[in-house]
Amino acid sequence: MDFFFYFCIPMAHSFLISAPASGSGKTTIARGLMALFVQKGKVVQPFKCGPDYIDTKFHAAVCGRSSINLDTFMASKEHVRELFARYGTDADMCIVEGMMGLFDGYDRDKGSSAEIANVLDIPVVLVVDARSAAYSVAALLMGFLHFREDVHIAGVIFNKVGSERHRKMLQQVCDDLQVECFGFLPKQAGLEQGSRYLGLDFSVEAKSEELVKLLEENVRWERLLAL
Repeated sequence: MDFFFYFCIPMAHSFLISAPASGSGKTTIARGLMALFVQKGKVVQPFKCGPDYIDTKFHAAVCGRSSINLDTFMASKEHVRELFARYGTDADMCIVEGMMGLFDGYDRDKGSSAEIANVLDIPVVLVVDARSAAYSVAALLMGFLHFREDVHIAGVIFNKVGSERHRKMLQQVCDDLQVECFGFLPKQAGLEQGSRYLGLDFSVEAKSEELVKLLEENVRWERLLAL
């Protein structure tokens, strides 16, 4: 009976935020997007891949709802699906923050963010650190787009973009690979210095508002609502 209930309820708009590697900015962008959508009046249900119990507390502070760990190492795939359905049923959006790189797991890609995305059948938004790179990003993205056919990468957010010219070069990458670009977060000294601090204390309102404003101005957040 419970199985039938969980898999027959309509689900909210859902996506998983991941990156090619740790340090790309996915944590900052994930929390910023959660805050942005809450400001837009959306009920956002946050989730975190893996057994991380620090990030979940900051998700809760932003969203006003408990953030739920999704971990296929410590729990079955069926239980992960059940948790996702149970906590997401009354939300407008479900945002899952990944861990490490997209395919990094305890044994190859087992337990990875990619596995969670596959288990839940939700798309991935890939955060790419574009600092000191331009068209070479095409080779990186090509690998991620086609490495696992059962993991759907819906599009990309480029982080640490240095200039308008840099932005145009990165857009060419997406145009050539026919992958959607959801936006470009500009390189900002304040955010670079404060990203770790934001991760440790997201209650710092000035920093939070700065991040939300940058995301609102530079990310096509309306397109994320369509996922």
